Amino acid sequence: MCLGLLLNLFEEIEFFKDLNESMLLPFLLTLSFIPSLIIDLLPFVVFLASMFFFKNIRSNTDLISIKILGYSNLKIVFILSITAFIFGNFILVTINPITSTLTKYYEQTKAKYSKDTDHLVAINKNGLWIKENYKNGSKIITAKKLEDFFLKEVTIYEIDNDYKLLKRLESKKADISSTPWVLNKAVIYDFRLDETLKKEQDEYRFITTNTLEKINSLYRNLNTISFLSLVTDYSSLTKKGYKDELLKERLHRFISLPVFLFLMVVLAAVFSLGSVKKSQNLYYVAISILACVFIYYFKDLSIALGQTERISLTLSVWMPIIAVALFCSIGIIQINEK
Repeated sequence: MCLGLLLNLFEEIEFFKDLNESMLLPFLLTLSFIPSLIIDLLPFVVFLASMFFFKNIRSNTDLISIKILGYSNLKIVFILSITAFIFGNFILVTINPITSTLTKYYEQTKAKYSKDTDHLVAINKNGLWIKENYKNGSKIITAKKLEDFFLKEVTIYEIDNDYKLLKRLESKKADISSTPWVLNKAVIYDFRLDETLKKEQDEYRFITTNTLEKINSLYRNLNTISFLSLVTDYSSLTKKGYKDELLKERLHRFISLPVFLFLMVVLAAVFSLGSVKKSQNLYYVAISILACVFIYYFKDLSIALGQTERISLTLSVWMPIIAVALFCSIGIIQINEK
């Protein structure tokens, strides 16, 4: 929590420094951001806590007392690992919906104060919504969904500063692969005259500052979607334009969390109970830091391989877990022998 507070609070203060807001708002936004950060770092928190626990019971008589009661090393590790697995499922079902709501609050609050067009893009149950502000008015763009390089069922409203509707454009499909956008078979309604003028155009070029990359970045931000929402509303999310591959990757990340927690406890046991000598503090600190750093960057490497399509996104989620599981399967044999 302290790490998240230090990393994010200064960023929020920098964001609001030119706005007439109190320090309370950056602090609240930071508090809404920290829970999702903690869940991302939860496997490493569990690993460090397990290392600390095994170090303590091995350095005193606690481990001997537990063994006298009939618990072997393997059974001790198994009980703690199952507890971590259950804890991971508890996080997904109860805590994750709360963190997703807090992340959504974080994004919406930042959008209210942002001067960047990026933050004027939103996805809700009615599809994609974009608002562009100009000197003489604004444009509101709605679309049913995003599919590859095209927006489907597009409607564009042009309004002046007095919120008077000037023009409406409708198109079944808009090519947004580059700017300006190309609206196919556009129907244009002009309300600036006494009578509404309607005309059709095979290709209408719509000038906008929004690019495909900007819109795709919104669809990649899945932190606002909880595990339960992803499971229950999977089909509706795909209809809104979320890519099936990204949704599957997110779903596998959620499913893999309890397994990851299970393995991190086993890994901590391998490093502590599996060693020949009783550990010194420096040894445990070094092993813990090196293991966390290696696994963290190995996860990033795996995700990068998935995003560049070297491997599938699903495999990129499970590859670090498979690697840790293989290492633990070798180390657990040594623990059992002790």
